[in-house]
Amino acid sequence: MEALEFLALVVPFLIMIYFACLLFIRPPRRLFWRSLLAGLVVGLVNLIVDILAYQAHWWQYTFAPVALQRGVSPVQLLVADLFAQSMSVLHVPLPFYLTPILIFGSLAFLLIWRFWYGRGHWFSLLLLIGTPVFCIVRDILGGVQKTSYQVWENVPVATVVTIGMWLLAFYLGFWIFWRAAASIEFEPLTHSTSTQRSTKKQEAPQS
Repeated sequence: MEALEFLALVVPFLIMIYFACLLFIRPPRRLFWRSLLAGLVVGLVNLIVDILAYQAHWWQYTFAPVALQRGVSPVQLLVADLFAQSMSVLHVPLPFYLTPILIFGSLAFLLIWRFWYGRGHWFSLLLLIGTPVFCIVRDILGGVQKTSYQVWENVPVATVVTIGMWLLAFYLGFWIFWRAAASIEFEPLTHSTSTQRSTKKQEAPQS
């Protein structure tokens, strides 16, 4: 995937998917901010390991130069500038960390909380185990088969580091999130609405 494709297609799509899922989950404000904090931890661990990997020659990122045409949105210009500056200074693509922060971090944690109570508990367990496994397999296959934006220079070490990175990032973020989420049970909108109506009827004065 080239940088221009990521800027023009992936970033807007990720943001749309994220906010669409938020409308479905409807988390409390406190839980939403905690999920963002936990997702930021996931992205930060990825960022630190990527910088160490570049310095230790385990892997590095390669992209075609970003060349946006006229008429692009300010958001695309901002992301393009982040690409250029982060690759020249840190040697990592900062906009890429939107994926672990929003999707594999915040959204995954909110979905686990959403289905934790009730019949969908199995889906929460699937996300809890399957999300880091998916990220590990995706990165290893991309690095070994050379189909990723990462160029692996030391395959054995990169494989071990990738496994450790995702396990640490995901479960550390989940621990931070679950400290606040464990005591908050999801309530369907219909249930909360009916509860409010019954409460108002009970409080209404009798004639």
